[in-house]
Amino acid sequence: MTKQNELVQQLKAIVGEKKVLTSDTKTSYYRCGFRSGMGTALAVVFPKTLLEQWQLIEVCVEANCIIIMQAAKTGLTEGSAPSGDDYDRDVVVINTLAINQIHLINEGKQAISLPGASLHALEEELSKINRGPHSVIGASQLGATVIGGIANNSGGALVKRGPAYTELAIYAQVDEKGELHLVNNLGIDGLGETAEEILTNLQDGNFDPANIRYDVGVASDNEYEERVRDITSDIPSRFNADERRLFESSGCAGKLGVFAVRTDTFALPKKEQVFYLGTNNPDKLAQLRVDILSSFKNLPDMGEYMDRTIFNITEEYGKDTFVAIRYLGTKKMPLLYEIKSKAENLLKGIPLLPADIPNKFMQYTSKLFPNQVPKRILEMRDKYEHHLILSMSDEGIEEAKVYLKENWSEDKEDADGGYITCTKEEGEKALLHRFAAGGAAGRYAVMNSGKTEGILPLDIALRRNDKDWVEELPEEIKDNLLVKMHYGHFMCNVFHQNYLFKKGTDNARMKSIMLAFLDSKGAKYPAEHNVGHLYKAEDSLQKFYTKLDPTNTFNPGIGKMSKYRQSCNCC
Repeated sequence: MTKQNELVQQLKAIVGEKKVLTSDTKTSYYRCGFRSGMGTALAVVFPKTLLEQWQLIEVCVEANCIIIMQAAKTGLTEGSAPSGDDYDRDVVVINTLAINQIHLINEGKQAISLPGASLHALEEELSKINRGPHSVIGASQLGATVIGGIANNSGGALVKRGPAYTELAIYAQVDEKGELHLVNNLGIDGLGETAEEILTNLQDGNFDPANIRYDVGVASDNEYEERVRDITSDIPSRFNADERRLFESSGCAGKLGVFAVRTDTFALPKKEQVFYLGTNNPDKLAQLRVDILSSFKNLPDMGEYMDRTIFNITEEYGKDTFVAIRYLGTKKMPLLYEIKSKAENLLKGIPLLPADIPNKFMQYTSKLFPNQVPKRILEMRDKYEHHLILSMSDEGIEEAKVYLKENWSEDKEDADGGYITCTKEEGEKALLHRFAAGGAAGRYAVMNSGKTEGILPLDIALRRNDKDWVEELPEEIKDNLLVKMHYGHFMCNVFHQNYLFKKGTDNARMKSIMLAFLDSKGAKYPAEHNVGHLYKAEDSLQKFYTKLDPTNTFNPGIGKMSKYRQSCNCC
């Protein structure tokens, strides 16, 4: 029996034969990225418990394998799946979605989330006690996990809470000698002495609340509100390589085998109000950002930006997402996207059949539904190029009303913008339209593949003191550009910028020019999707990854780093 077969048999002995996939056809879905990228793997394994997860990691480390931890696989930069076939060891993907328990502690003021627990599930659980999670993001409808967000310092849309962050976690780590350790920094005493006892008691919630410590670290970015208000700083408010928010599991990008994280929760507001703003003058929006961050007592809950181009593209190419979420709910979305992705992977293996059939089917089906965007918001689209969805709560509502009436009323002589106070339904639909934008950009690229070289998505954070947020692109970019689509988290100066270039354009060159252009502006990238296999990690981030994983056992190759075994004295 070969060593590979031996390992596969060990994996099956831990989780059962049906929970180990080895054929290329069956593993294909788990070996590809959400938007792009694909790689090789010896096996994809599905543990049901934390103990099984630990045992799988043990045998993989013993067999000198590469381990890629995977959950919902919603990463946009190819960081949650293998990449290519140039690894120096066998790759095992451990998919943890089945381990989805959530334990609320301290009267729900904090939550302990296991690897498969989704942000949406946490949101649902907390809504029962009138609280909300540390983050609310557009990807929540795709089933993004809490641990995935922590591992990637995901940003999200909430102005007051900043990137996903905690200093309280329990994880598997391989040291420079190649030895595996269970590191328990969750802040709960009395879970047991051995890894088996600790992980089993944790999963079962078998711990005494009196043994939970509250003096051992923070469970959210509790300084972010002060940071985002500092509009004089030339450092962006949040970005993945920010050393102040790289700590063990936070920002680890899969370089650890994380079993659980502990995060803060937050009281839900008593009242909420969405305002929809439009202008043709980008300086007016820049001034609004300065005014709100510098003088408002109450920060917005969200400040989501869209330009008219992505508004229109989402109206046509994001309608199916809008309809599915509105009528089926976010809970059904992970299953729908899994079915679609598996169908695409299956079609890739059938000669003469295009893999984009599911996308085209969904696009043509969406035409059967009426326009989903409210009439008053469509009227704003017709008038204005730049759009801001401003969500305020409690005392902040009145503060925003006074400011907007004074500065954004259309009936003023010098008015160069306007706003509407949304009804509840208009506000919900406006935000849903915004969060359908990410998928709409990709769909547009698929449906127009005959005239474009595909999509170049950039995830950037501008300096906090940068008011020139609308770019003046380099000439070579403009000459090759087919369409650009911008949306983002306006108060944080974080933008998702998608570029589609004309057929025949060298996209690699365009990306190089764009990144150099962003460097010249003092911007940071990626802002909240992490480096994955698409971005080169900054030196400080590379050092962080190497410190966490000196043998390069977990998720090697991210950040354009080496995929080879490193610093190991065990061989």
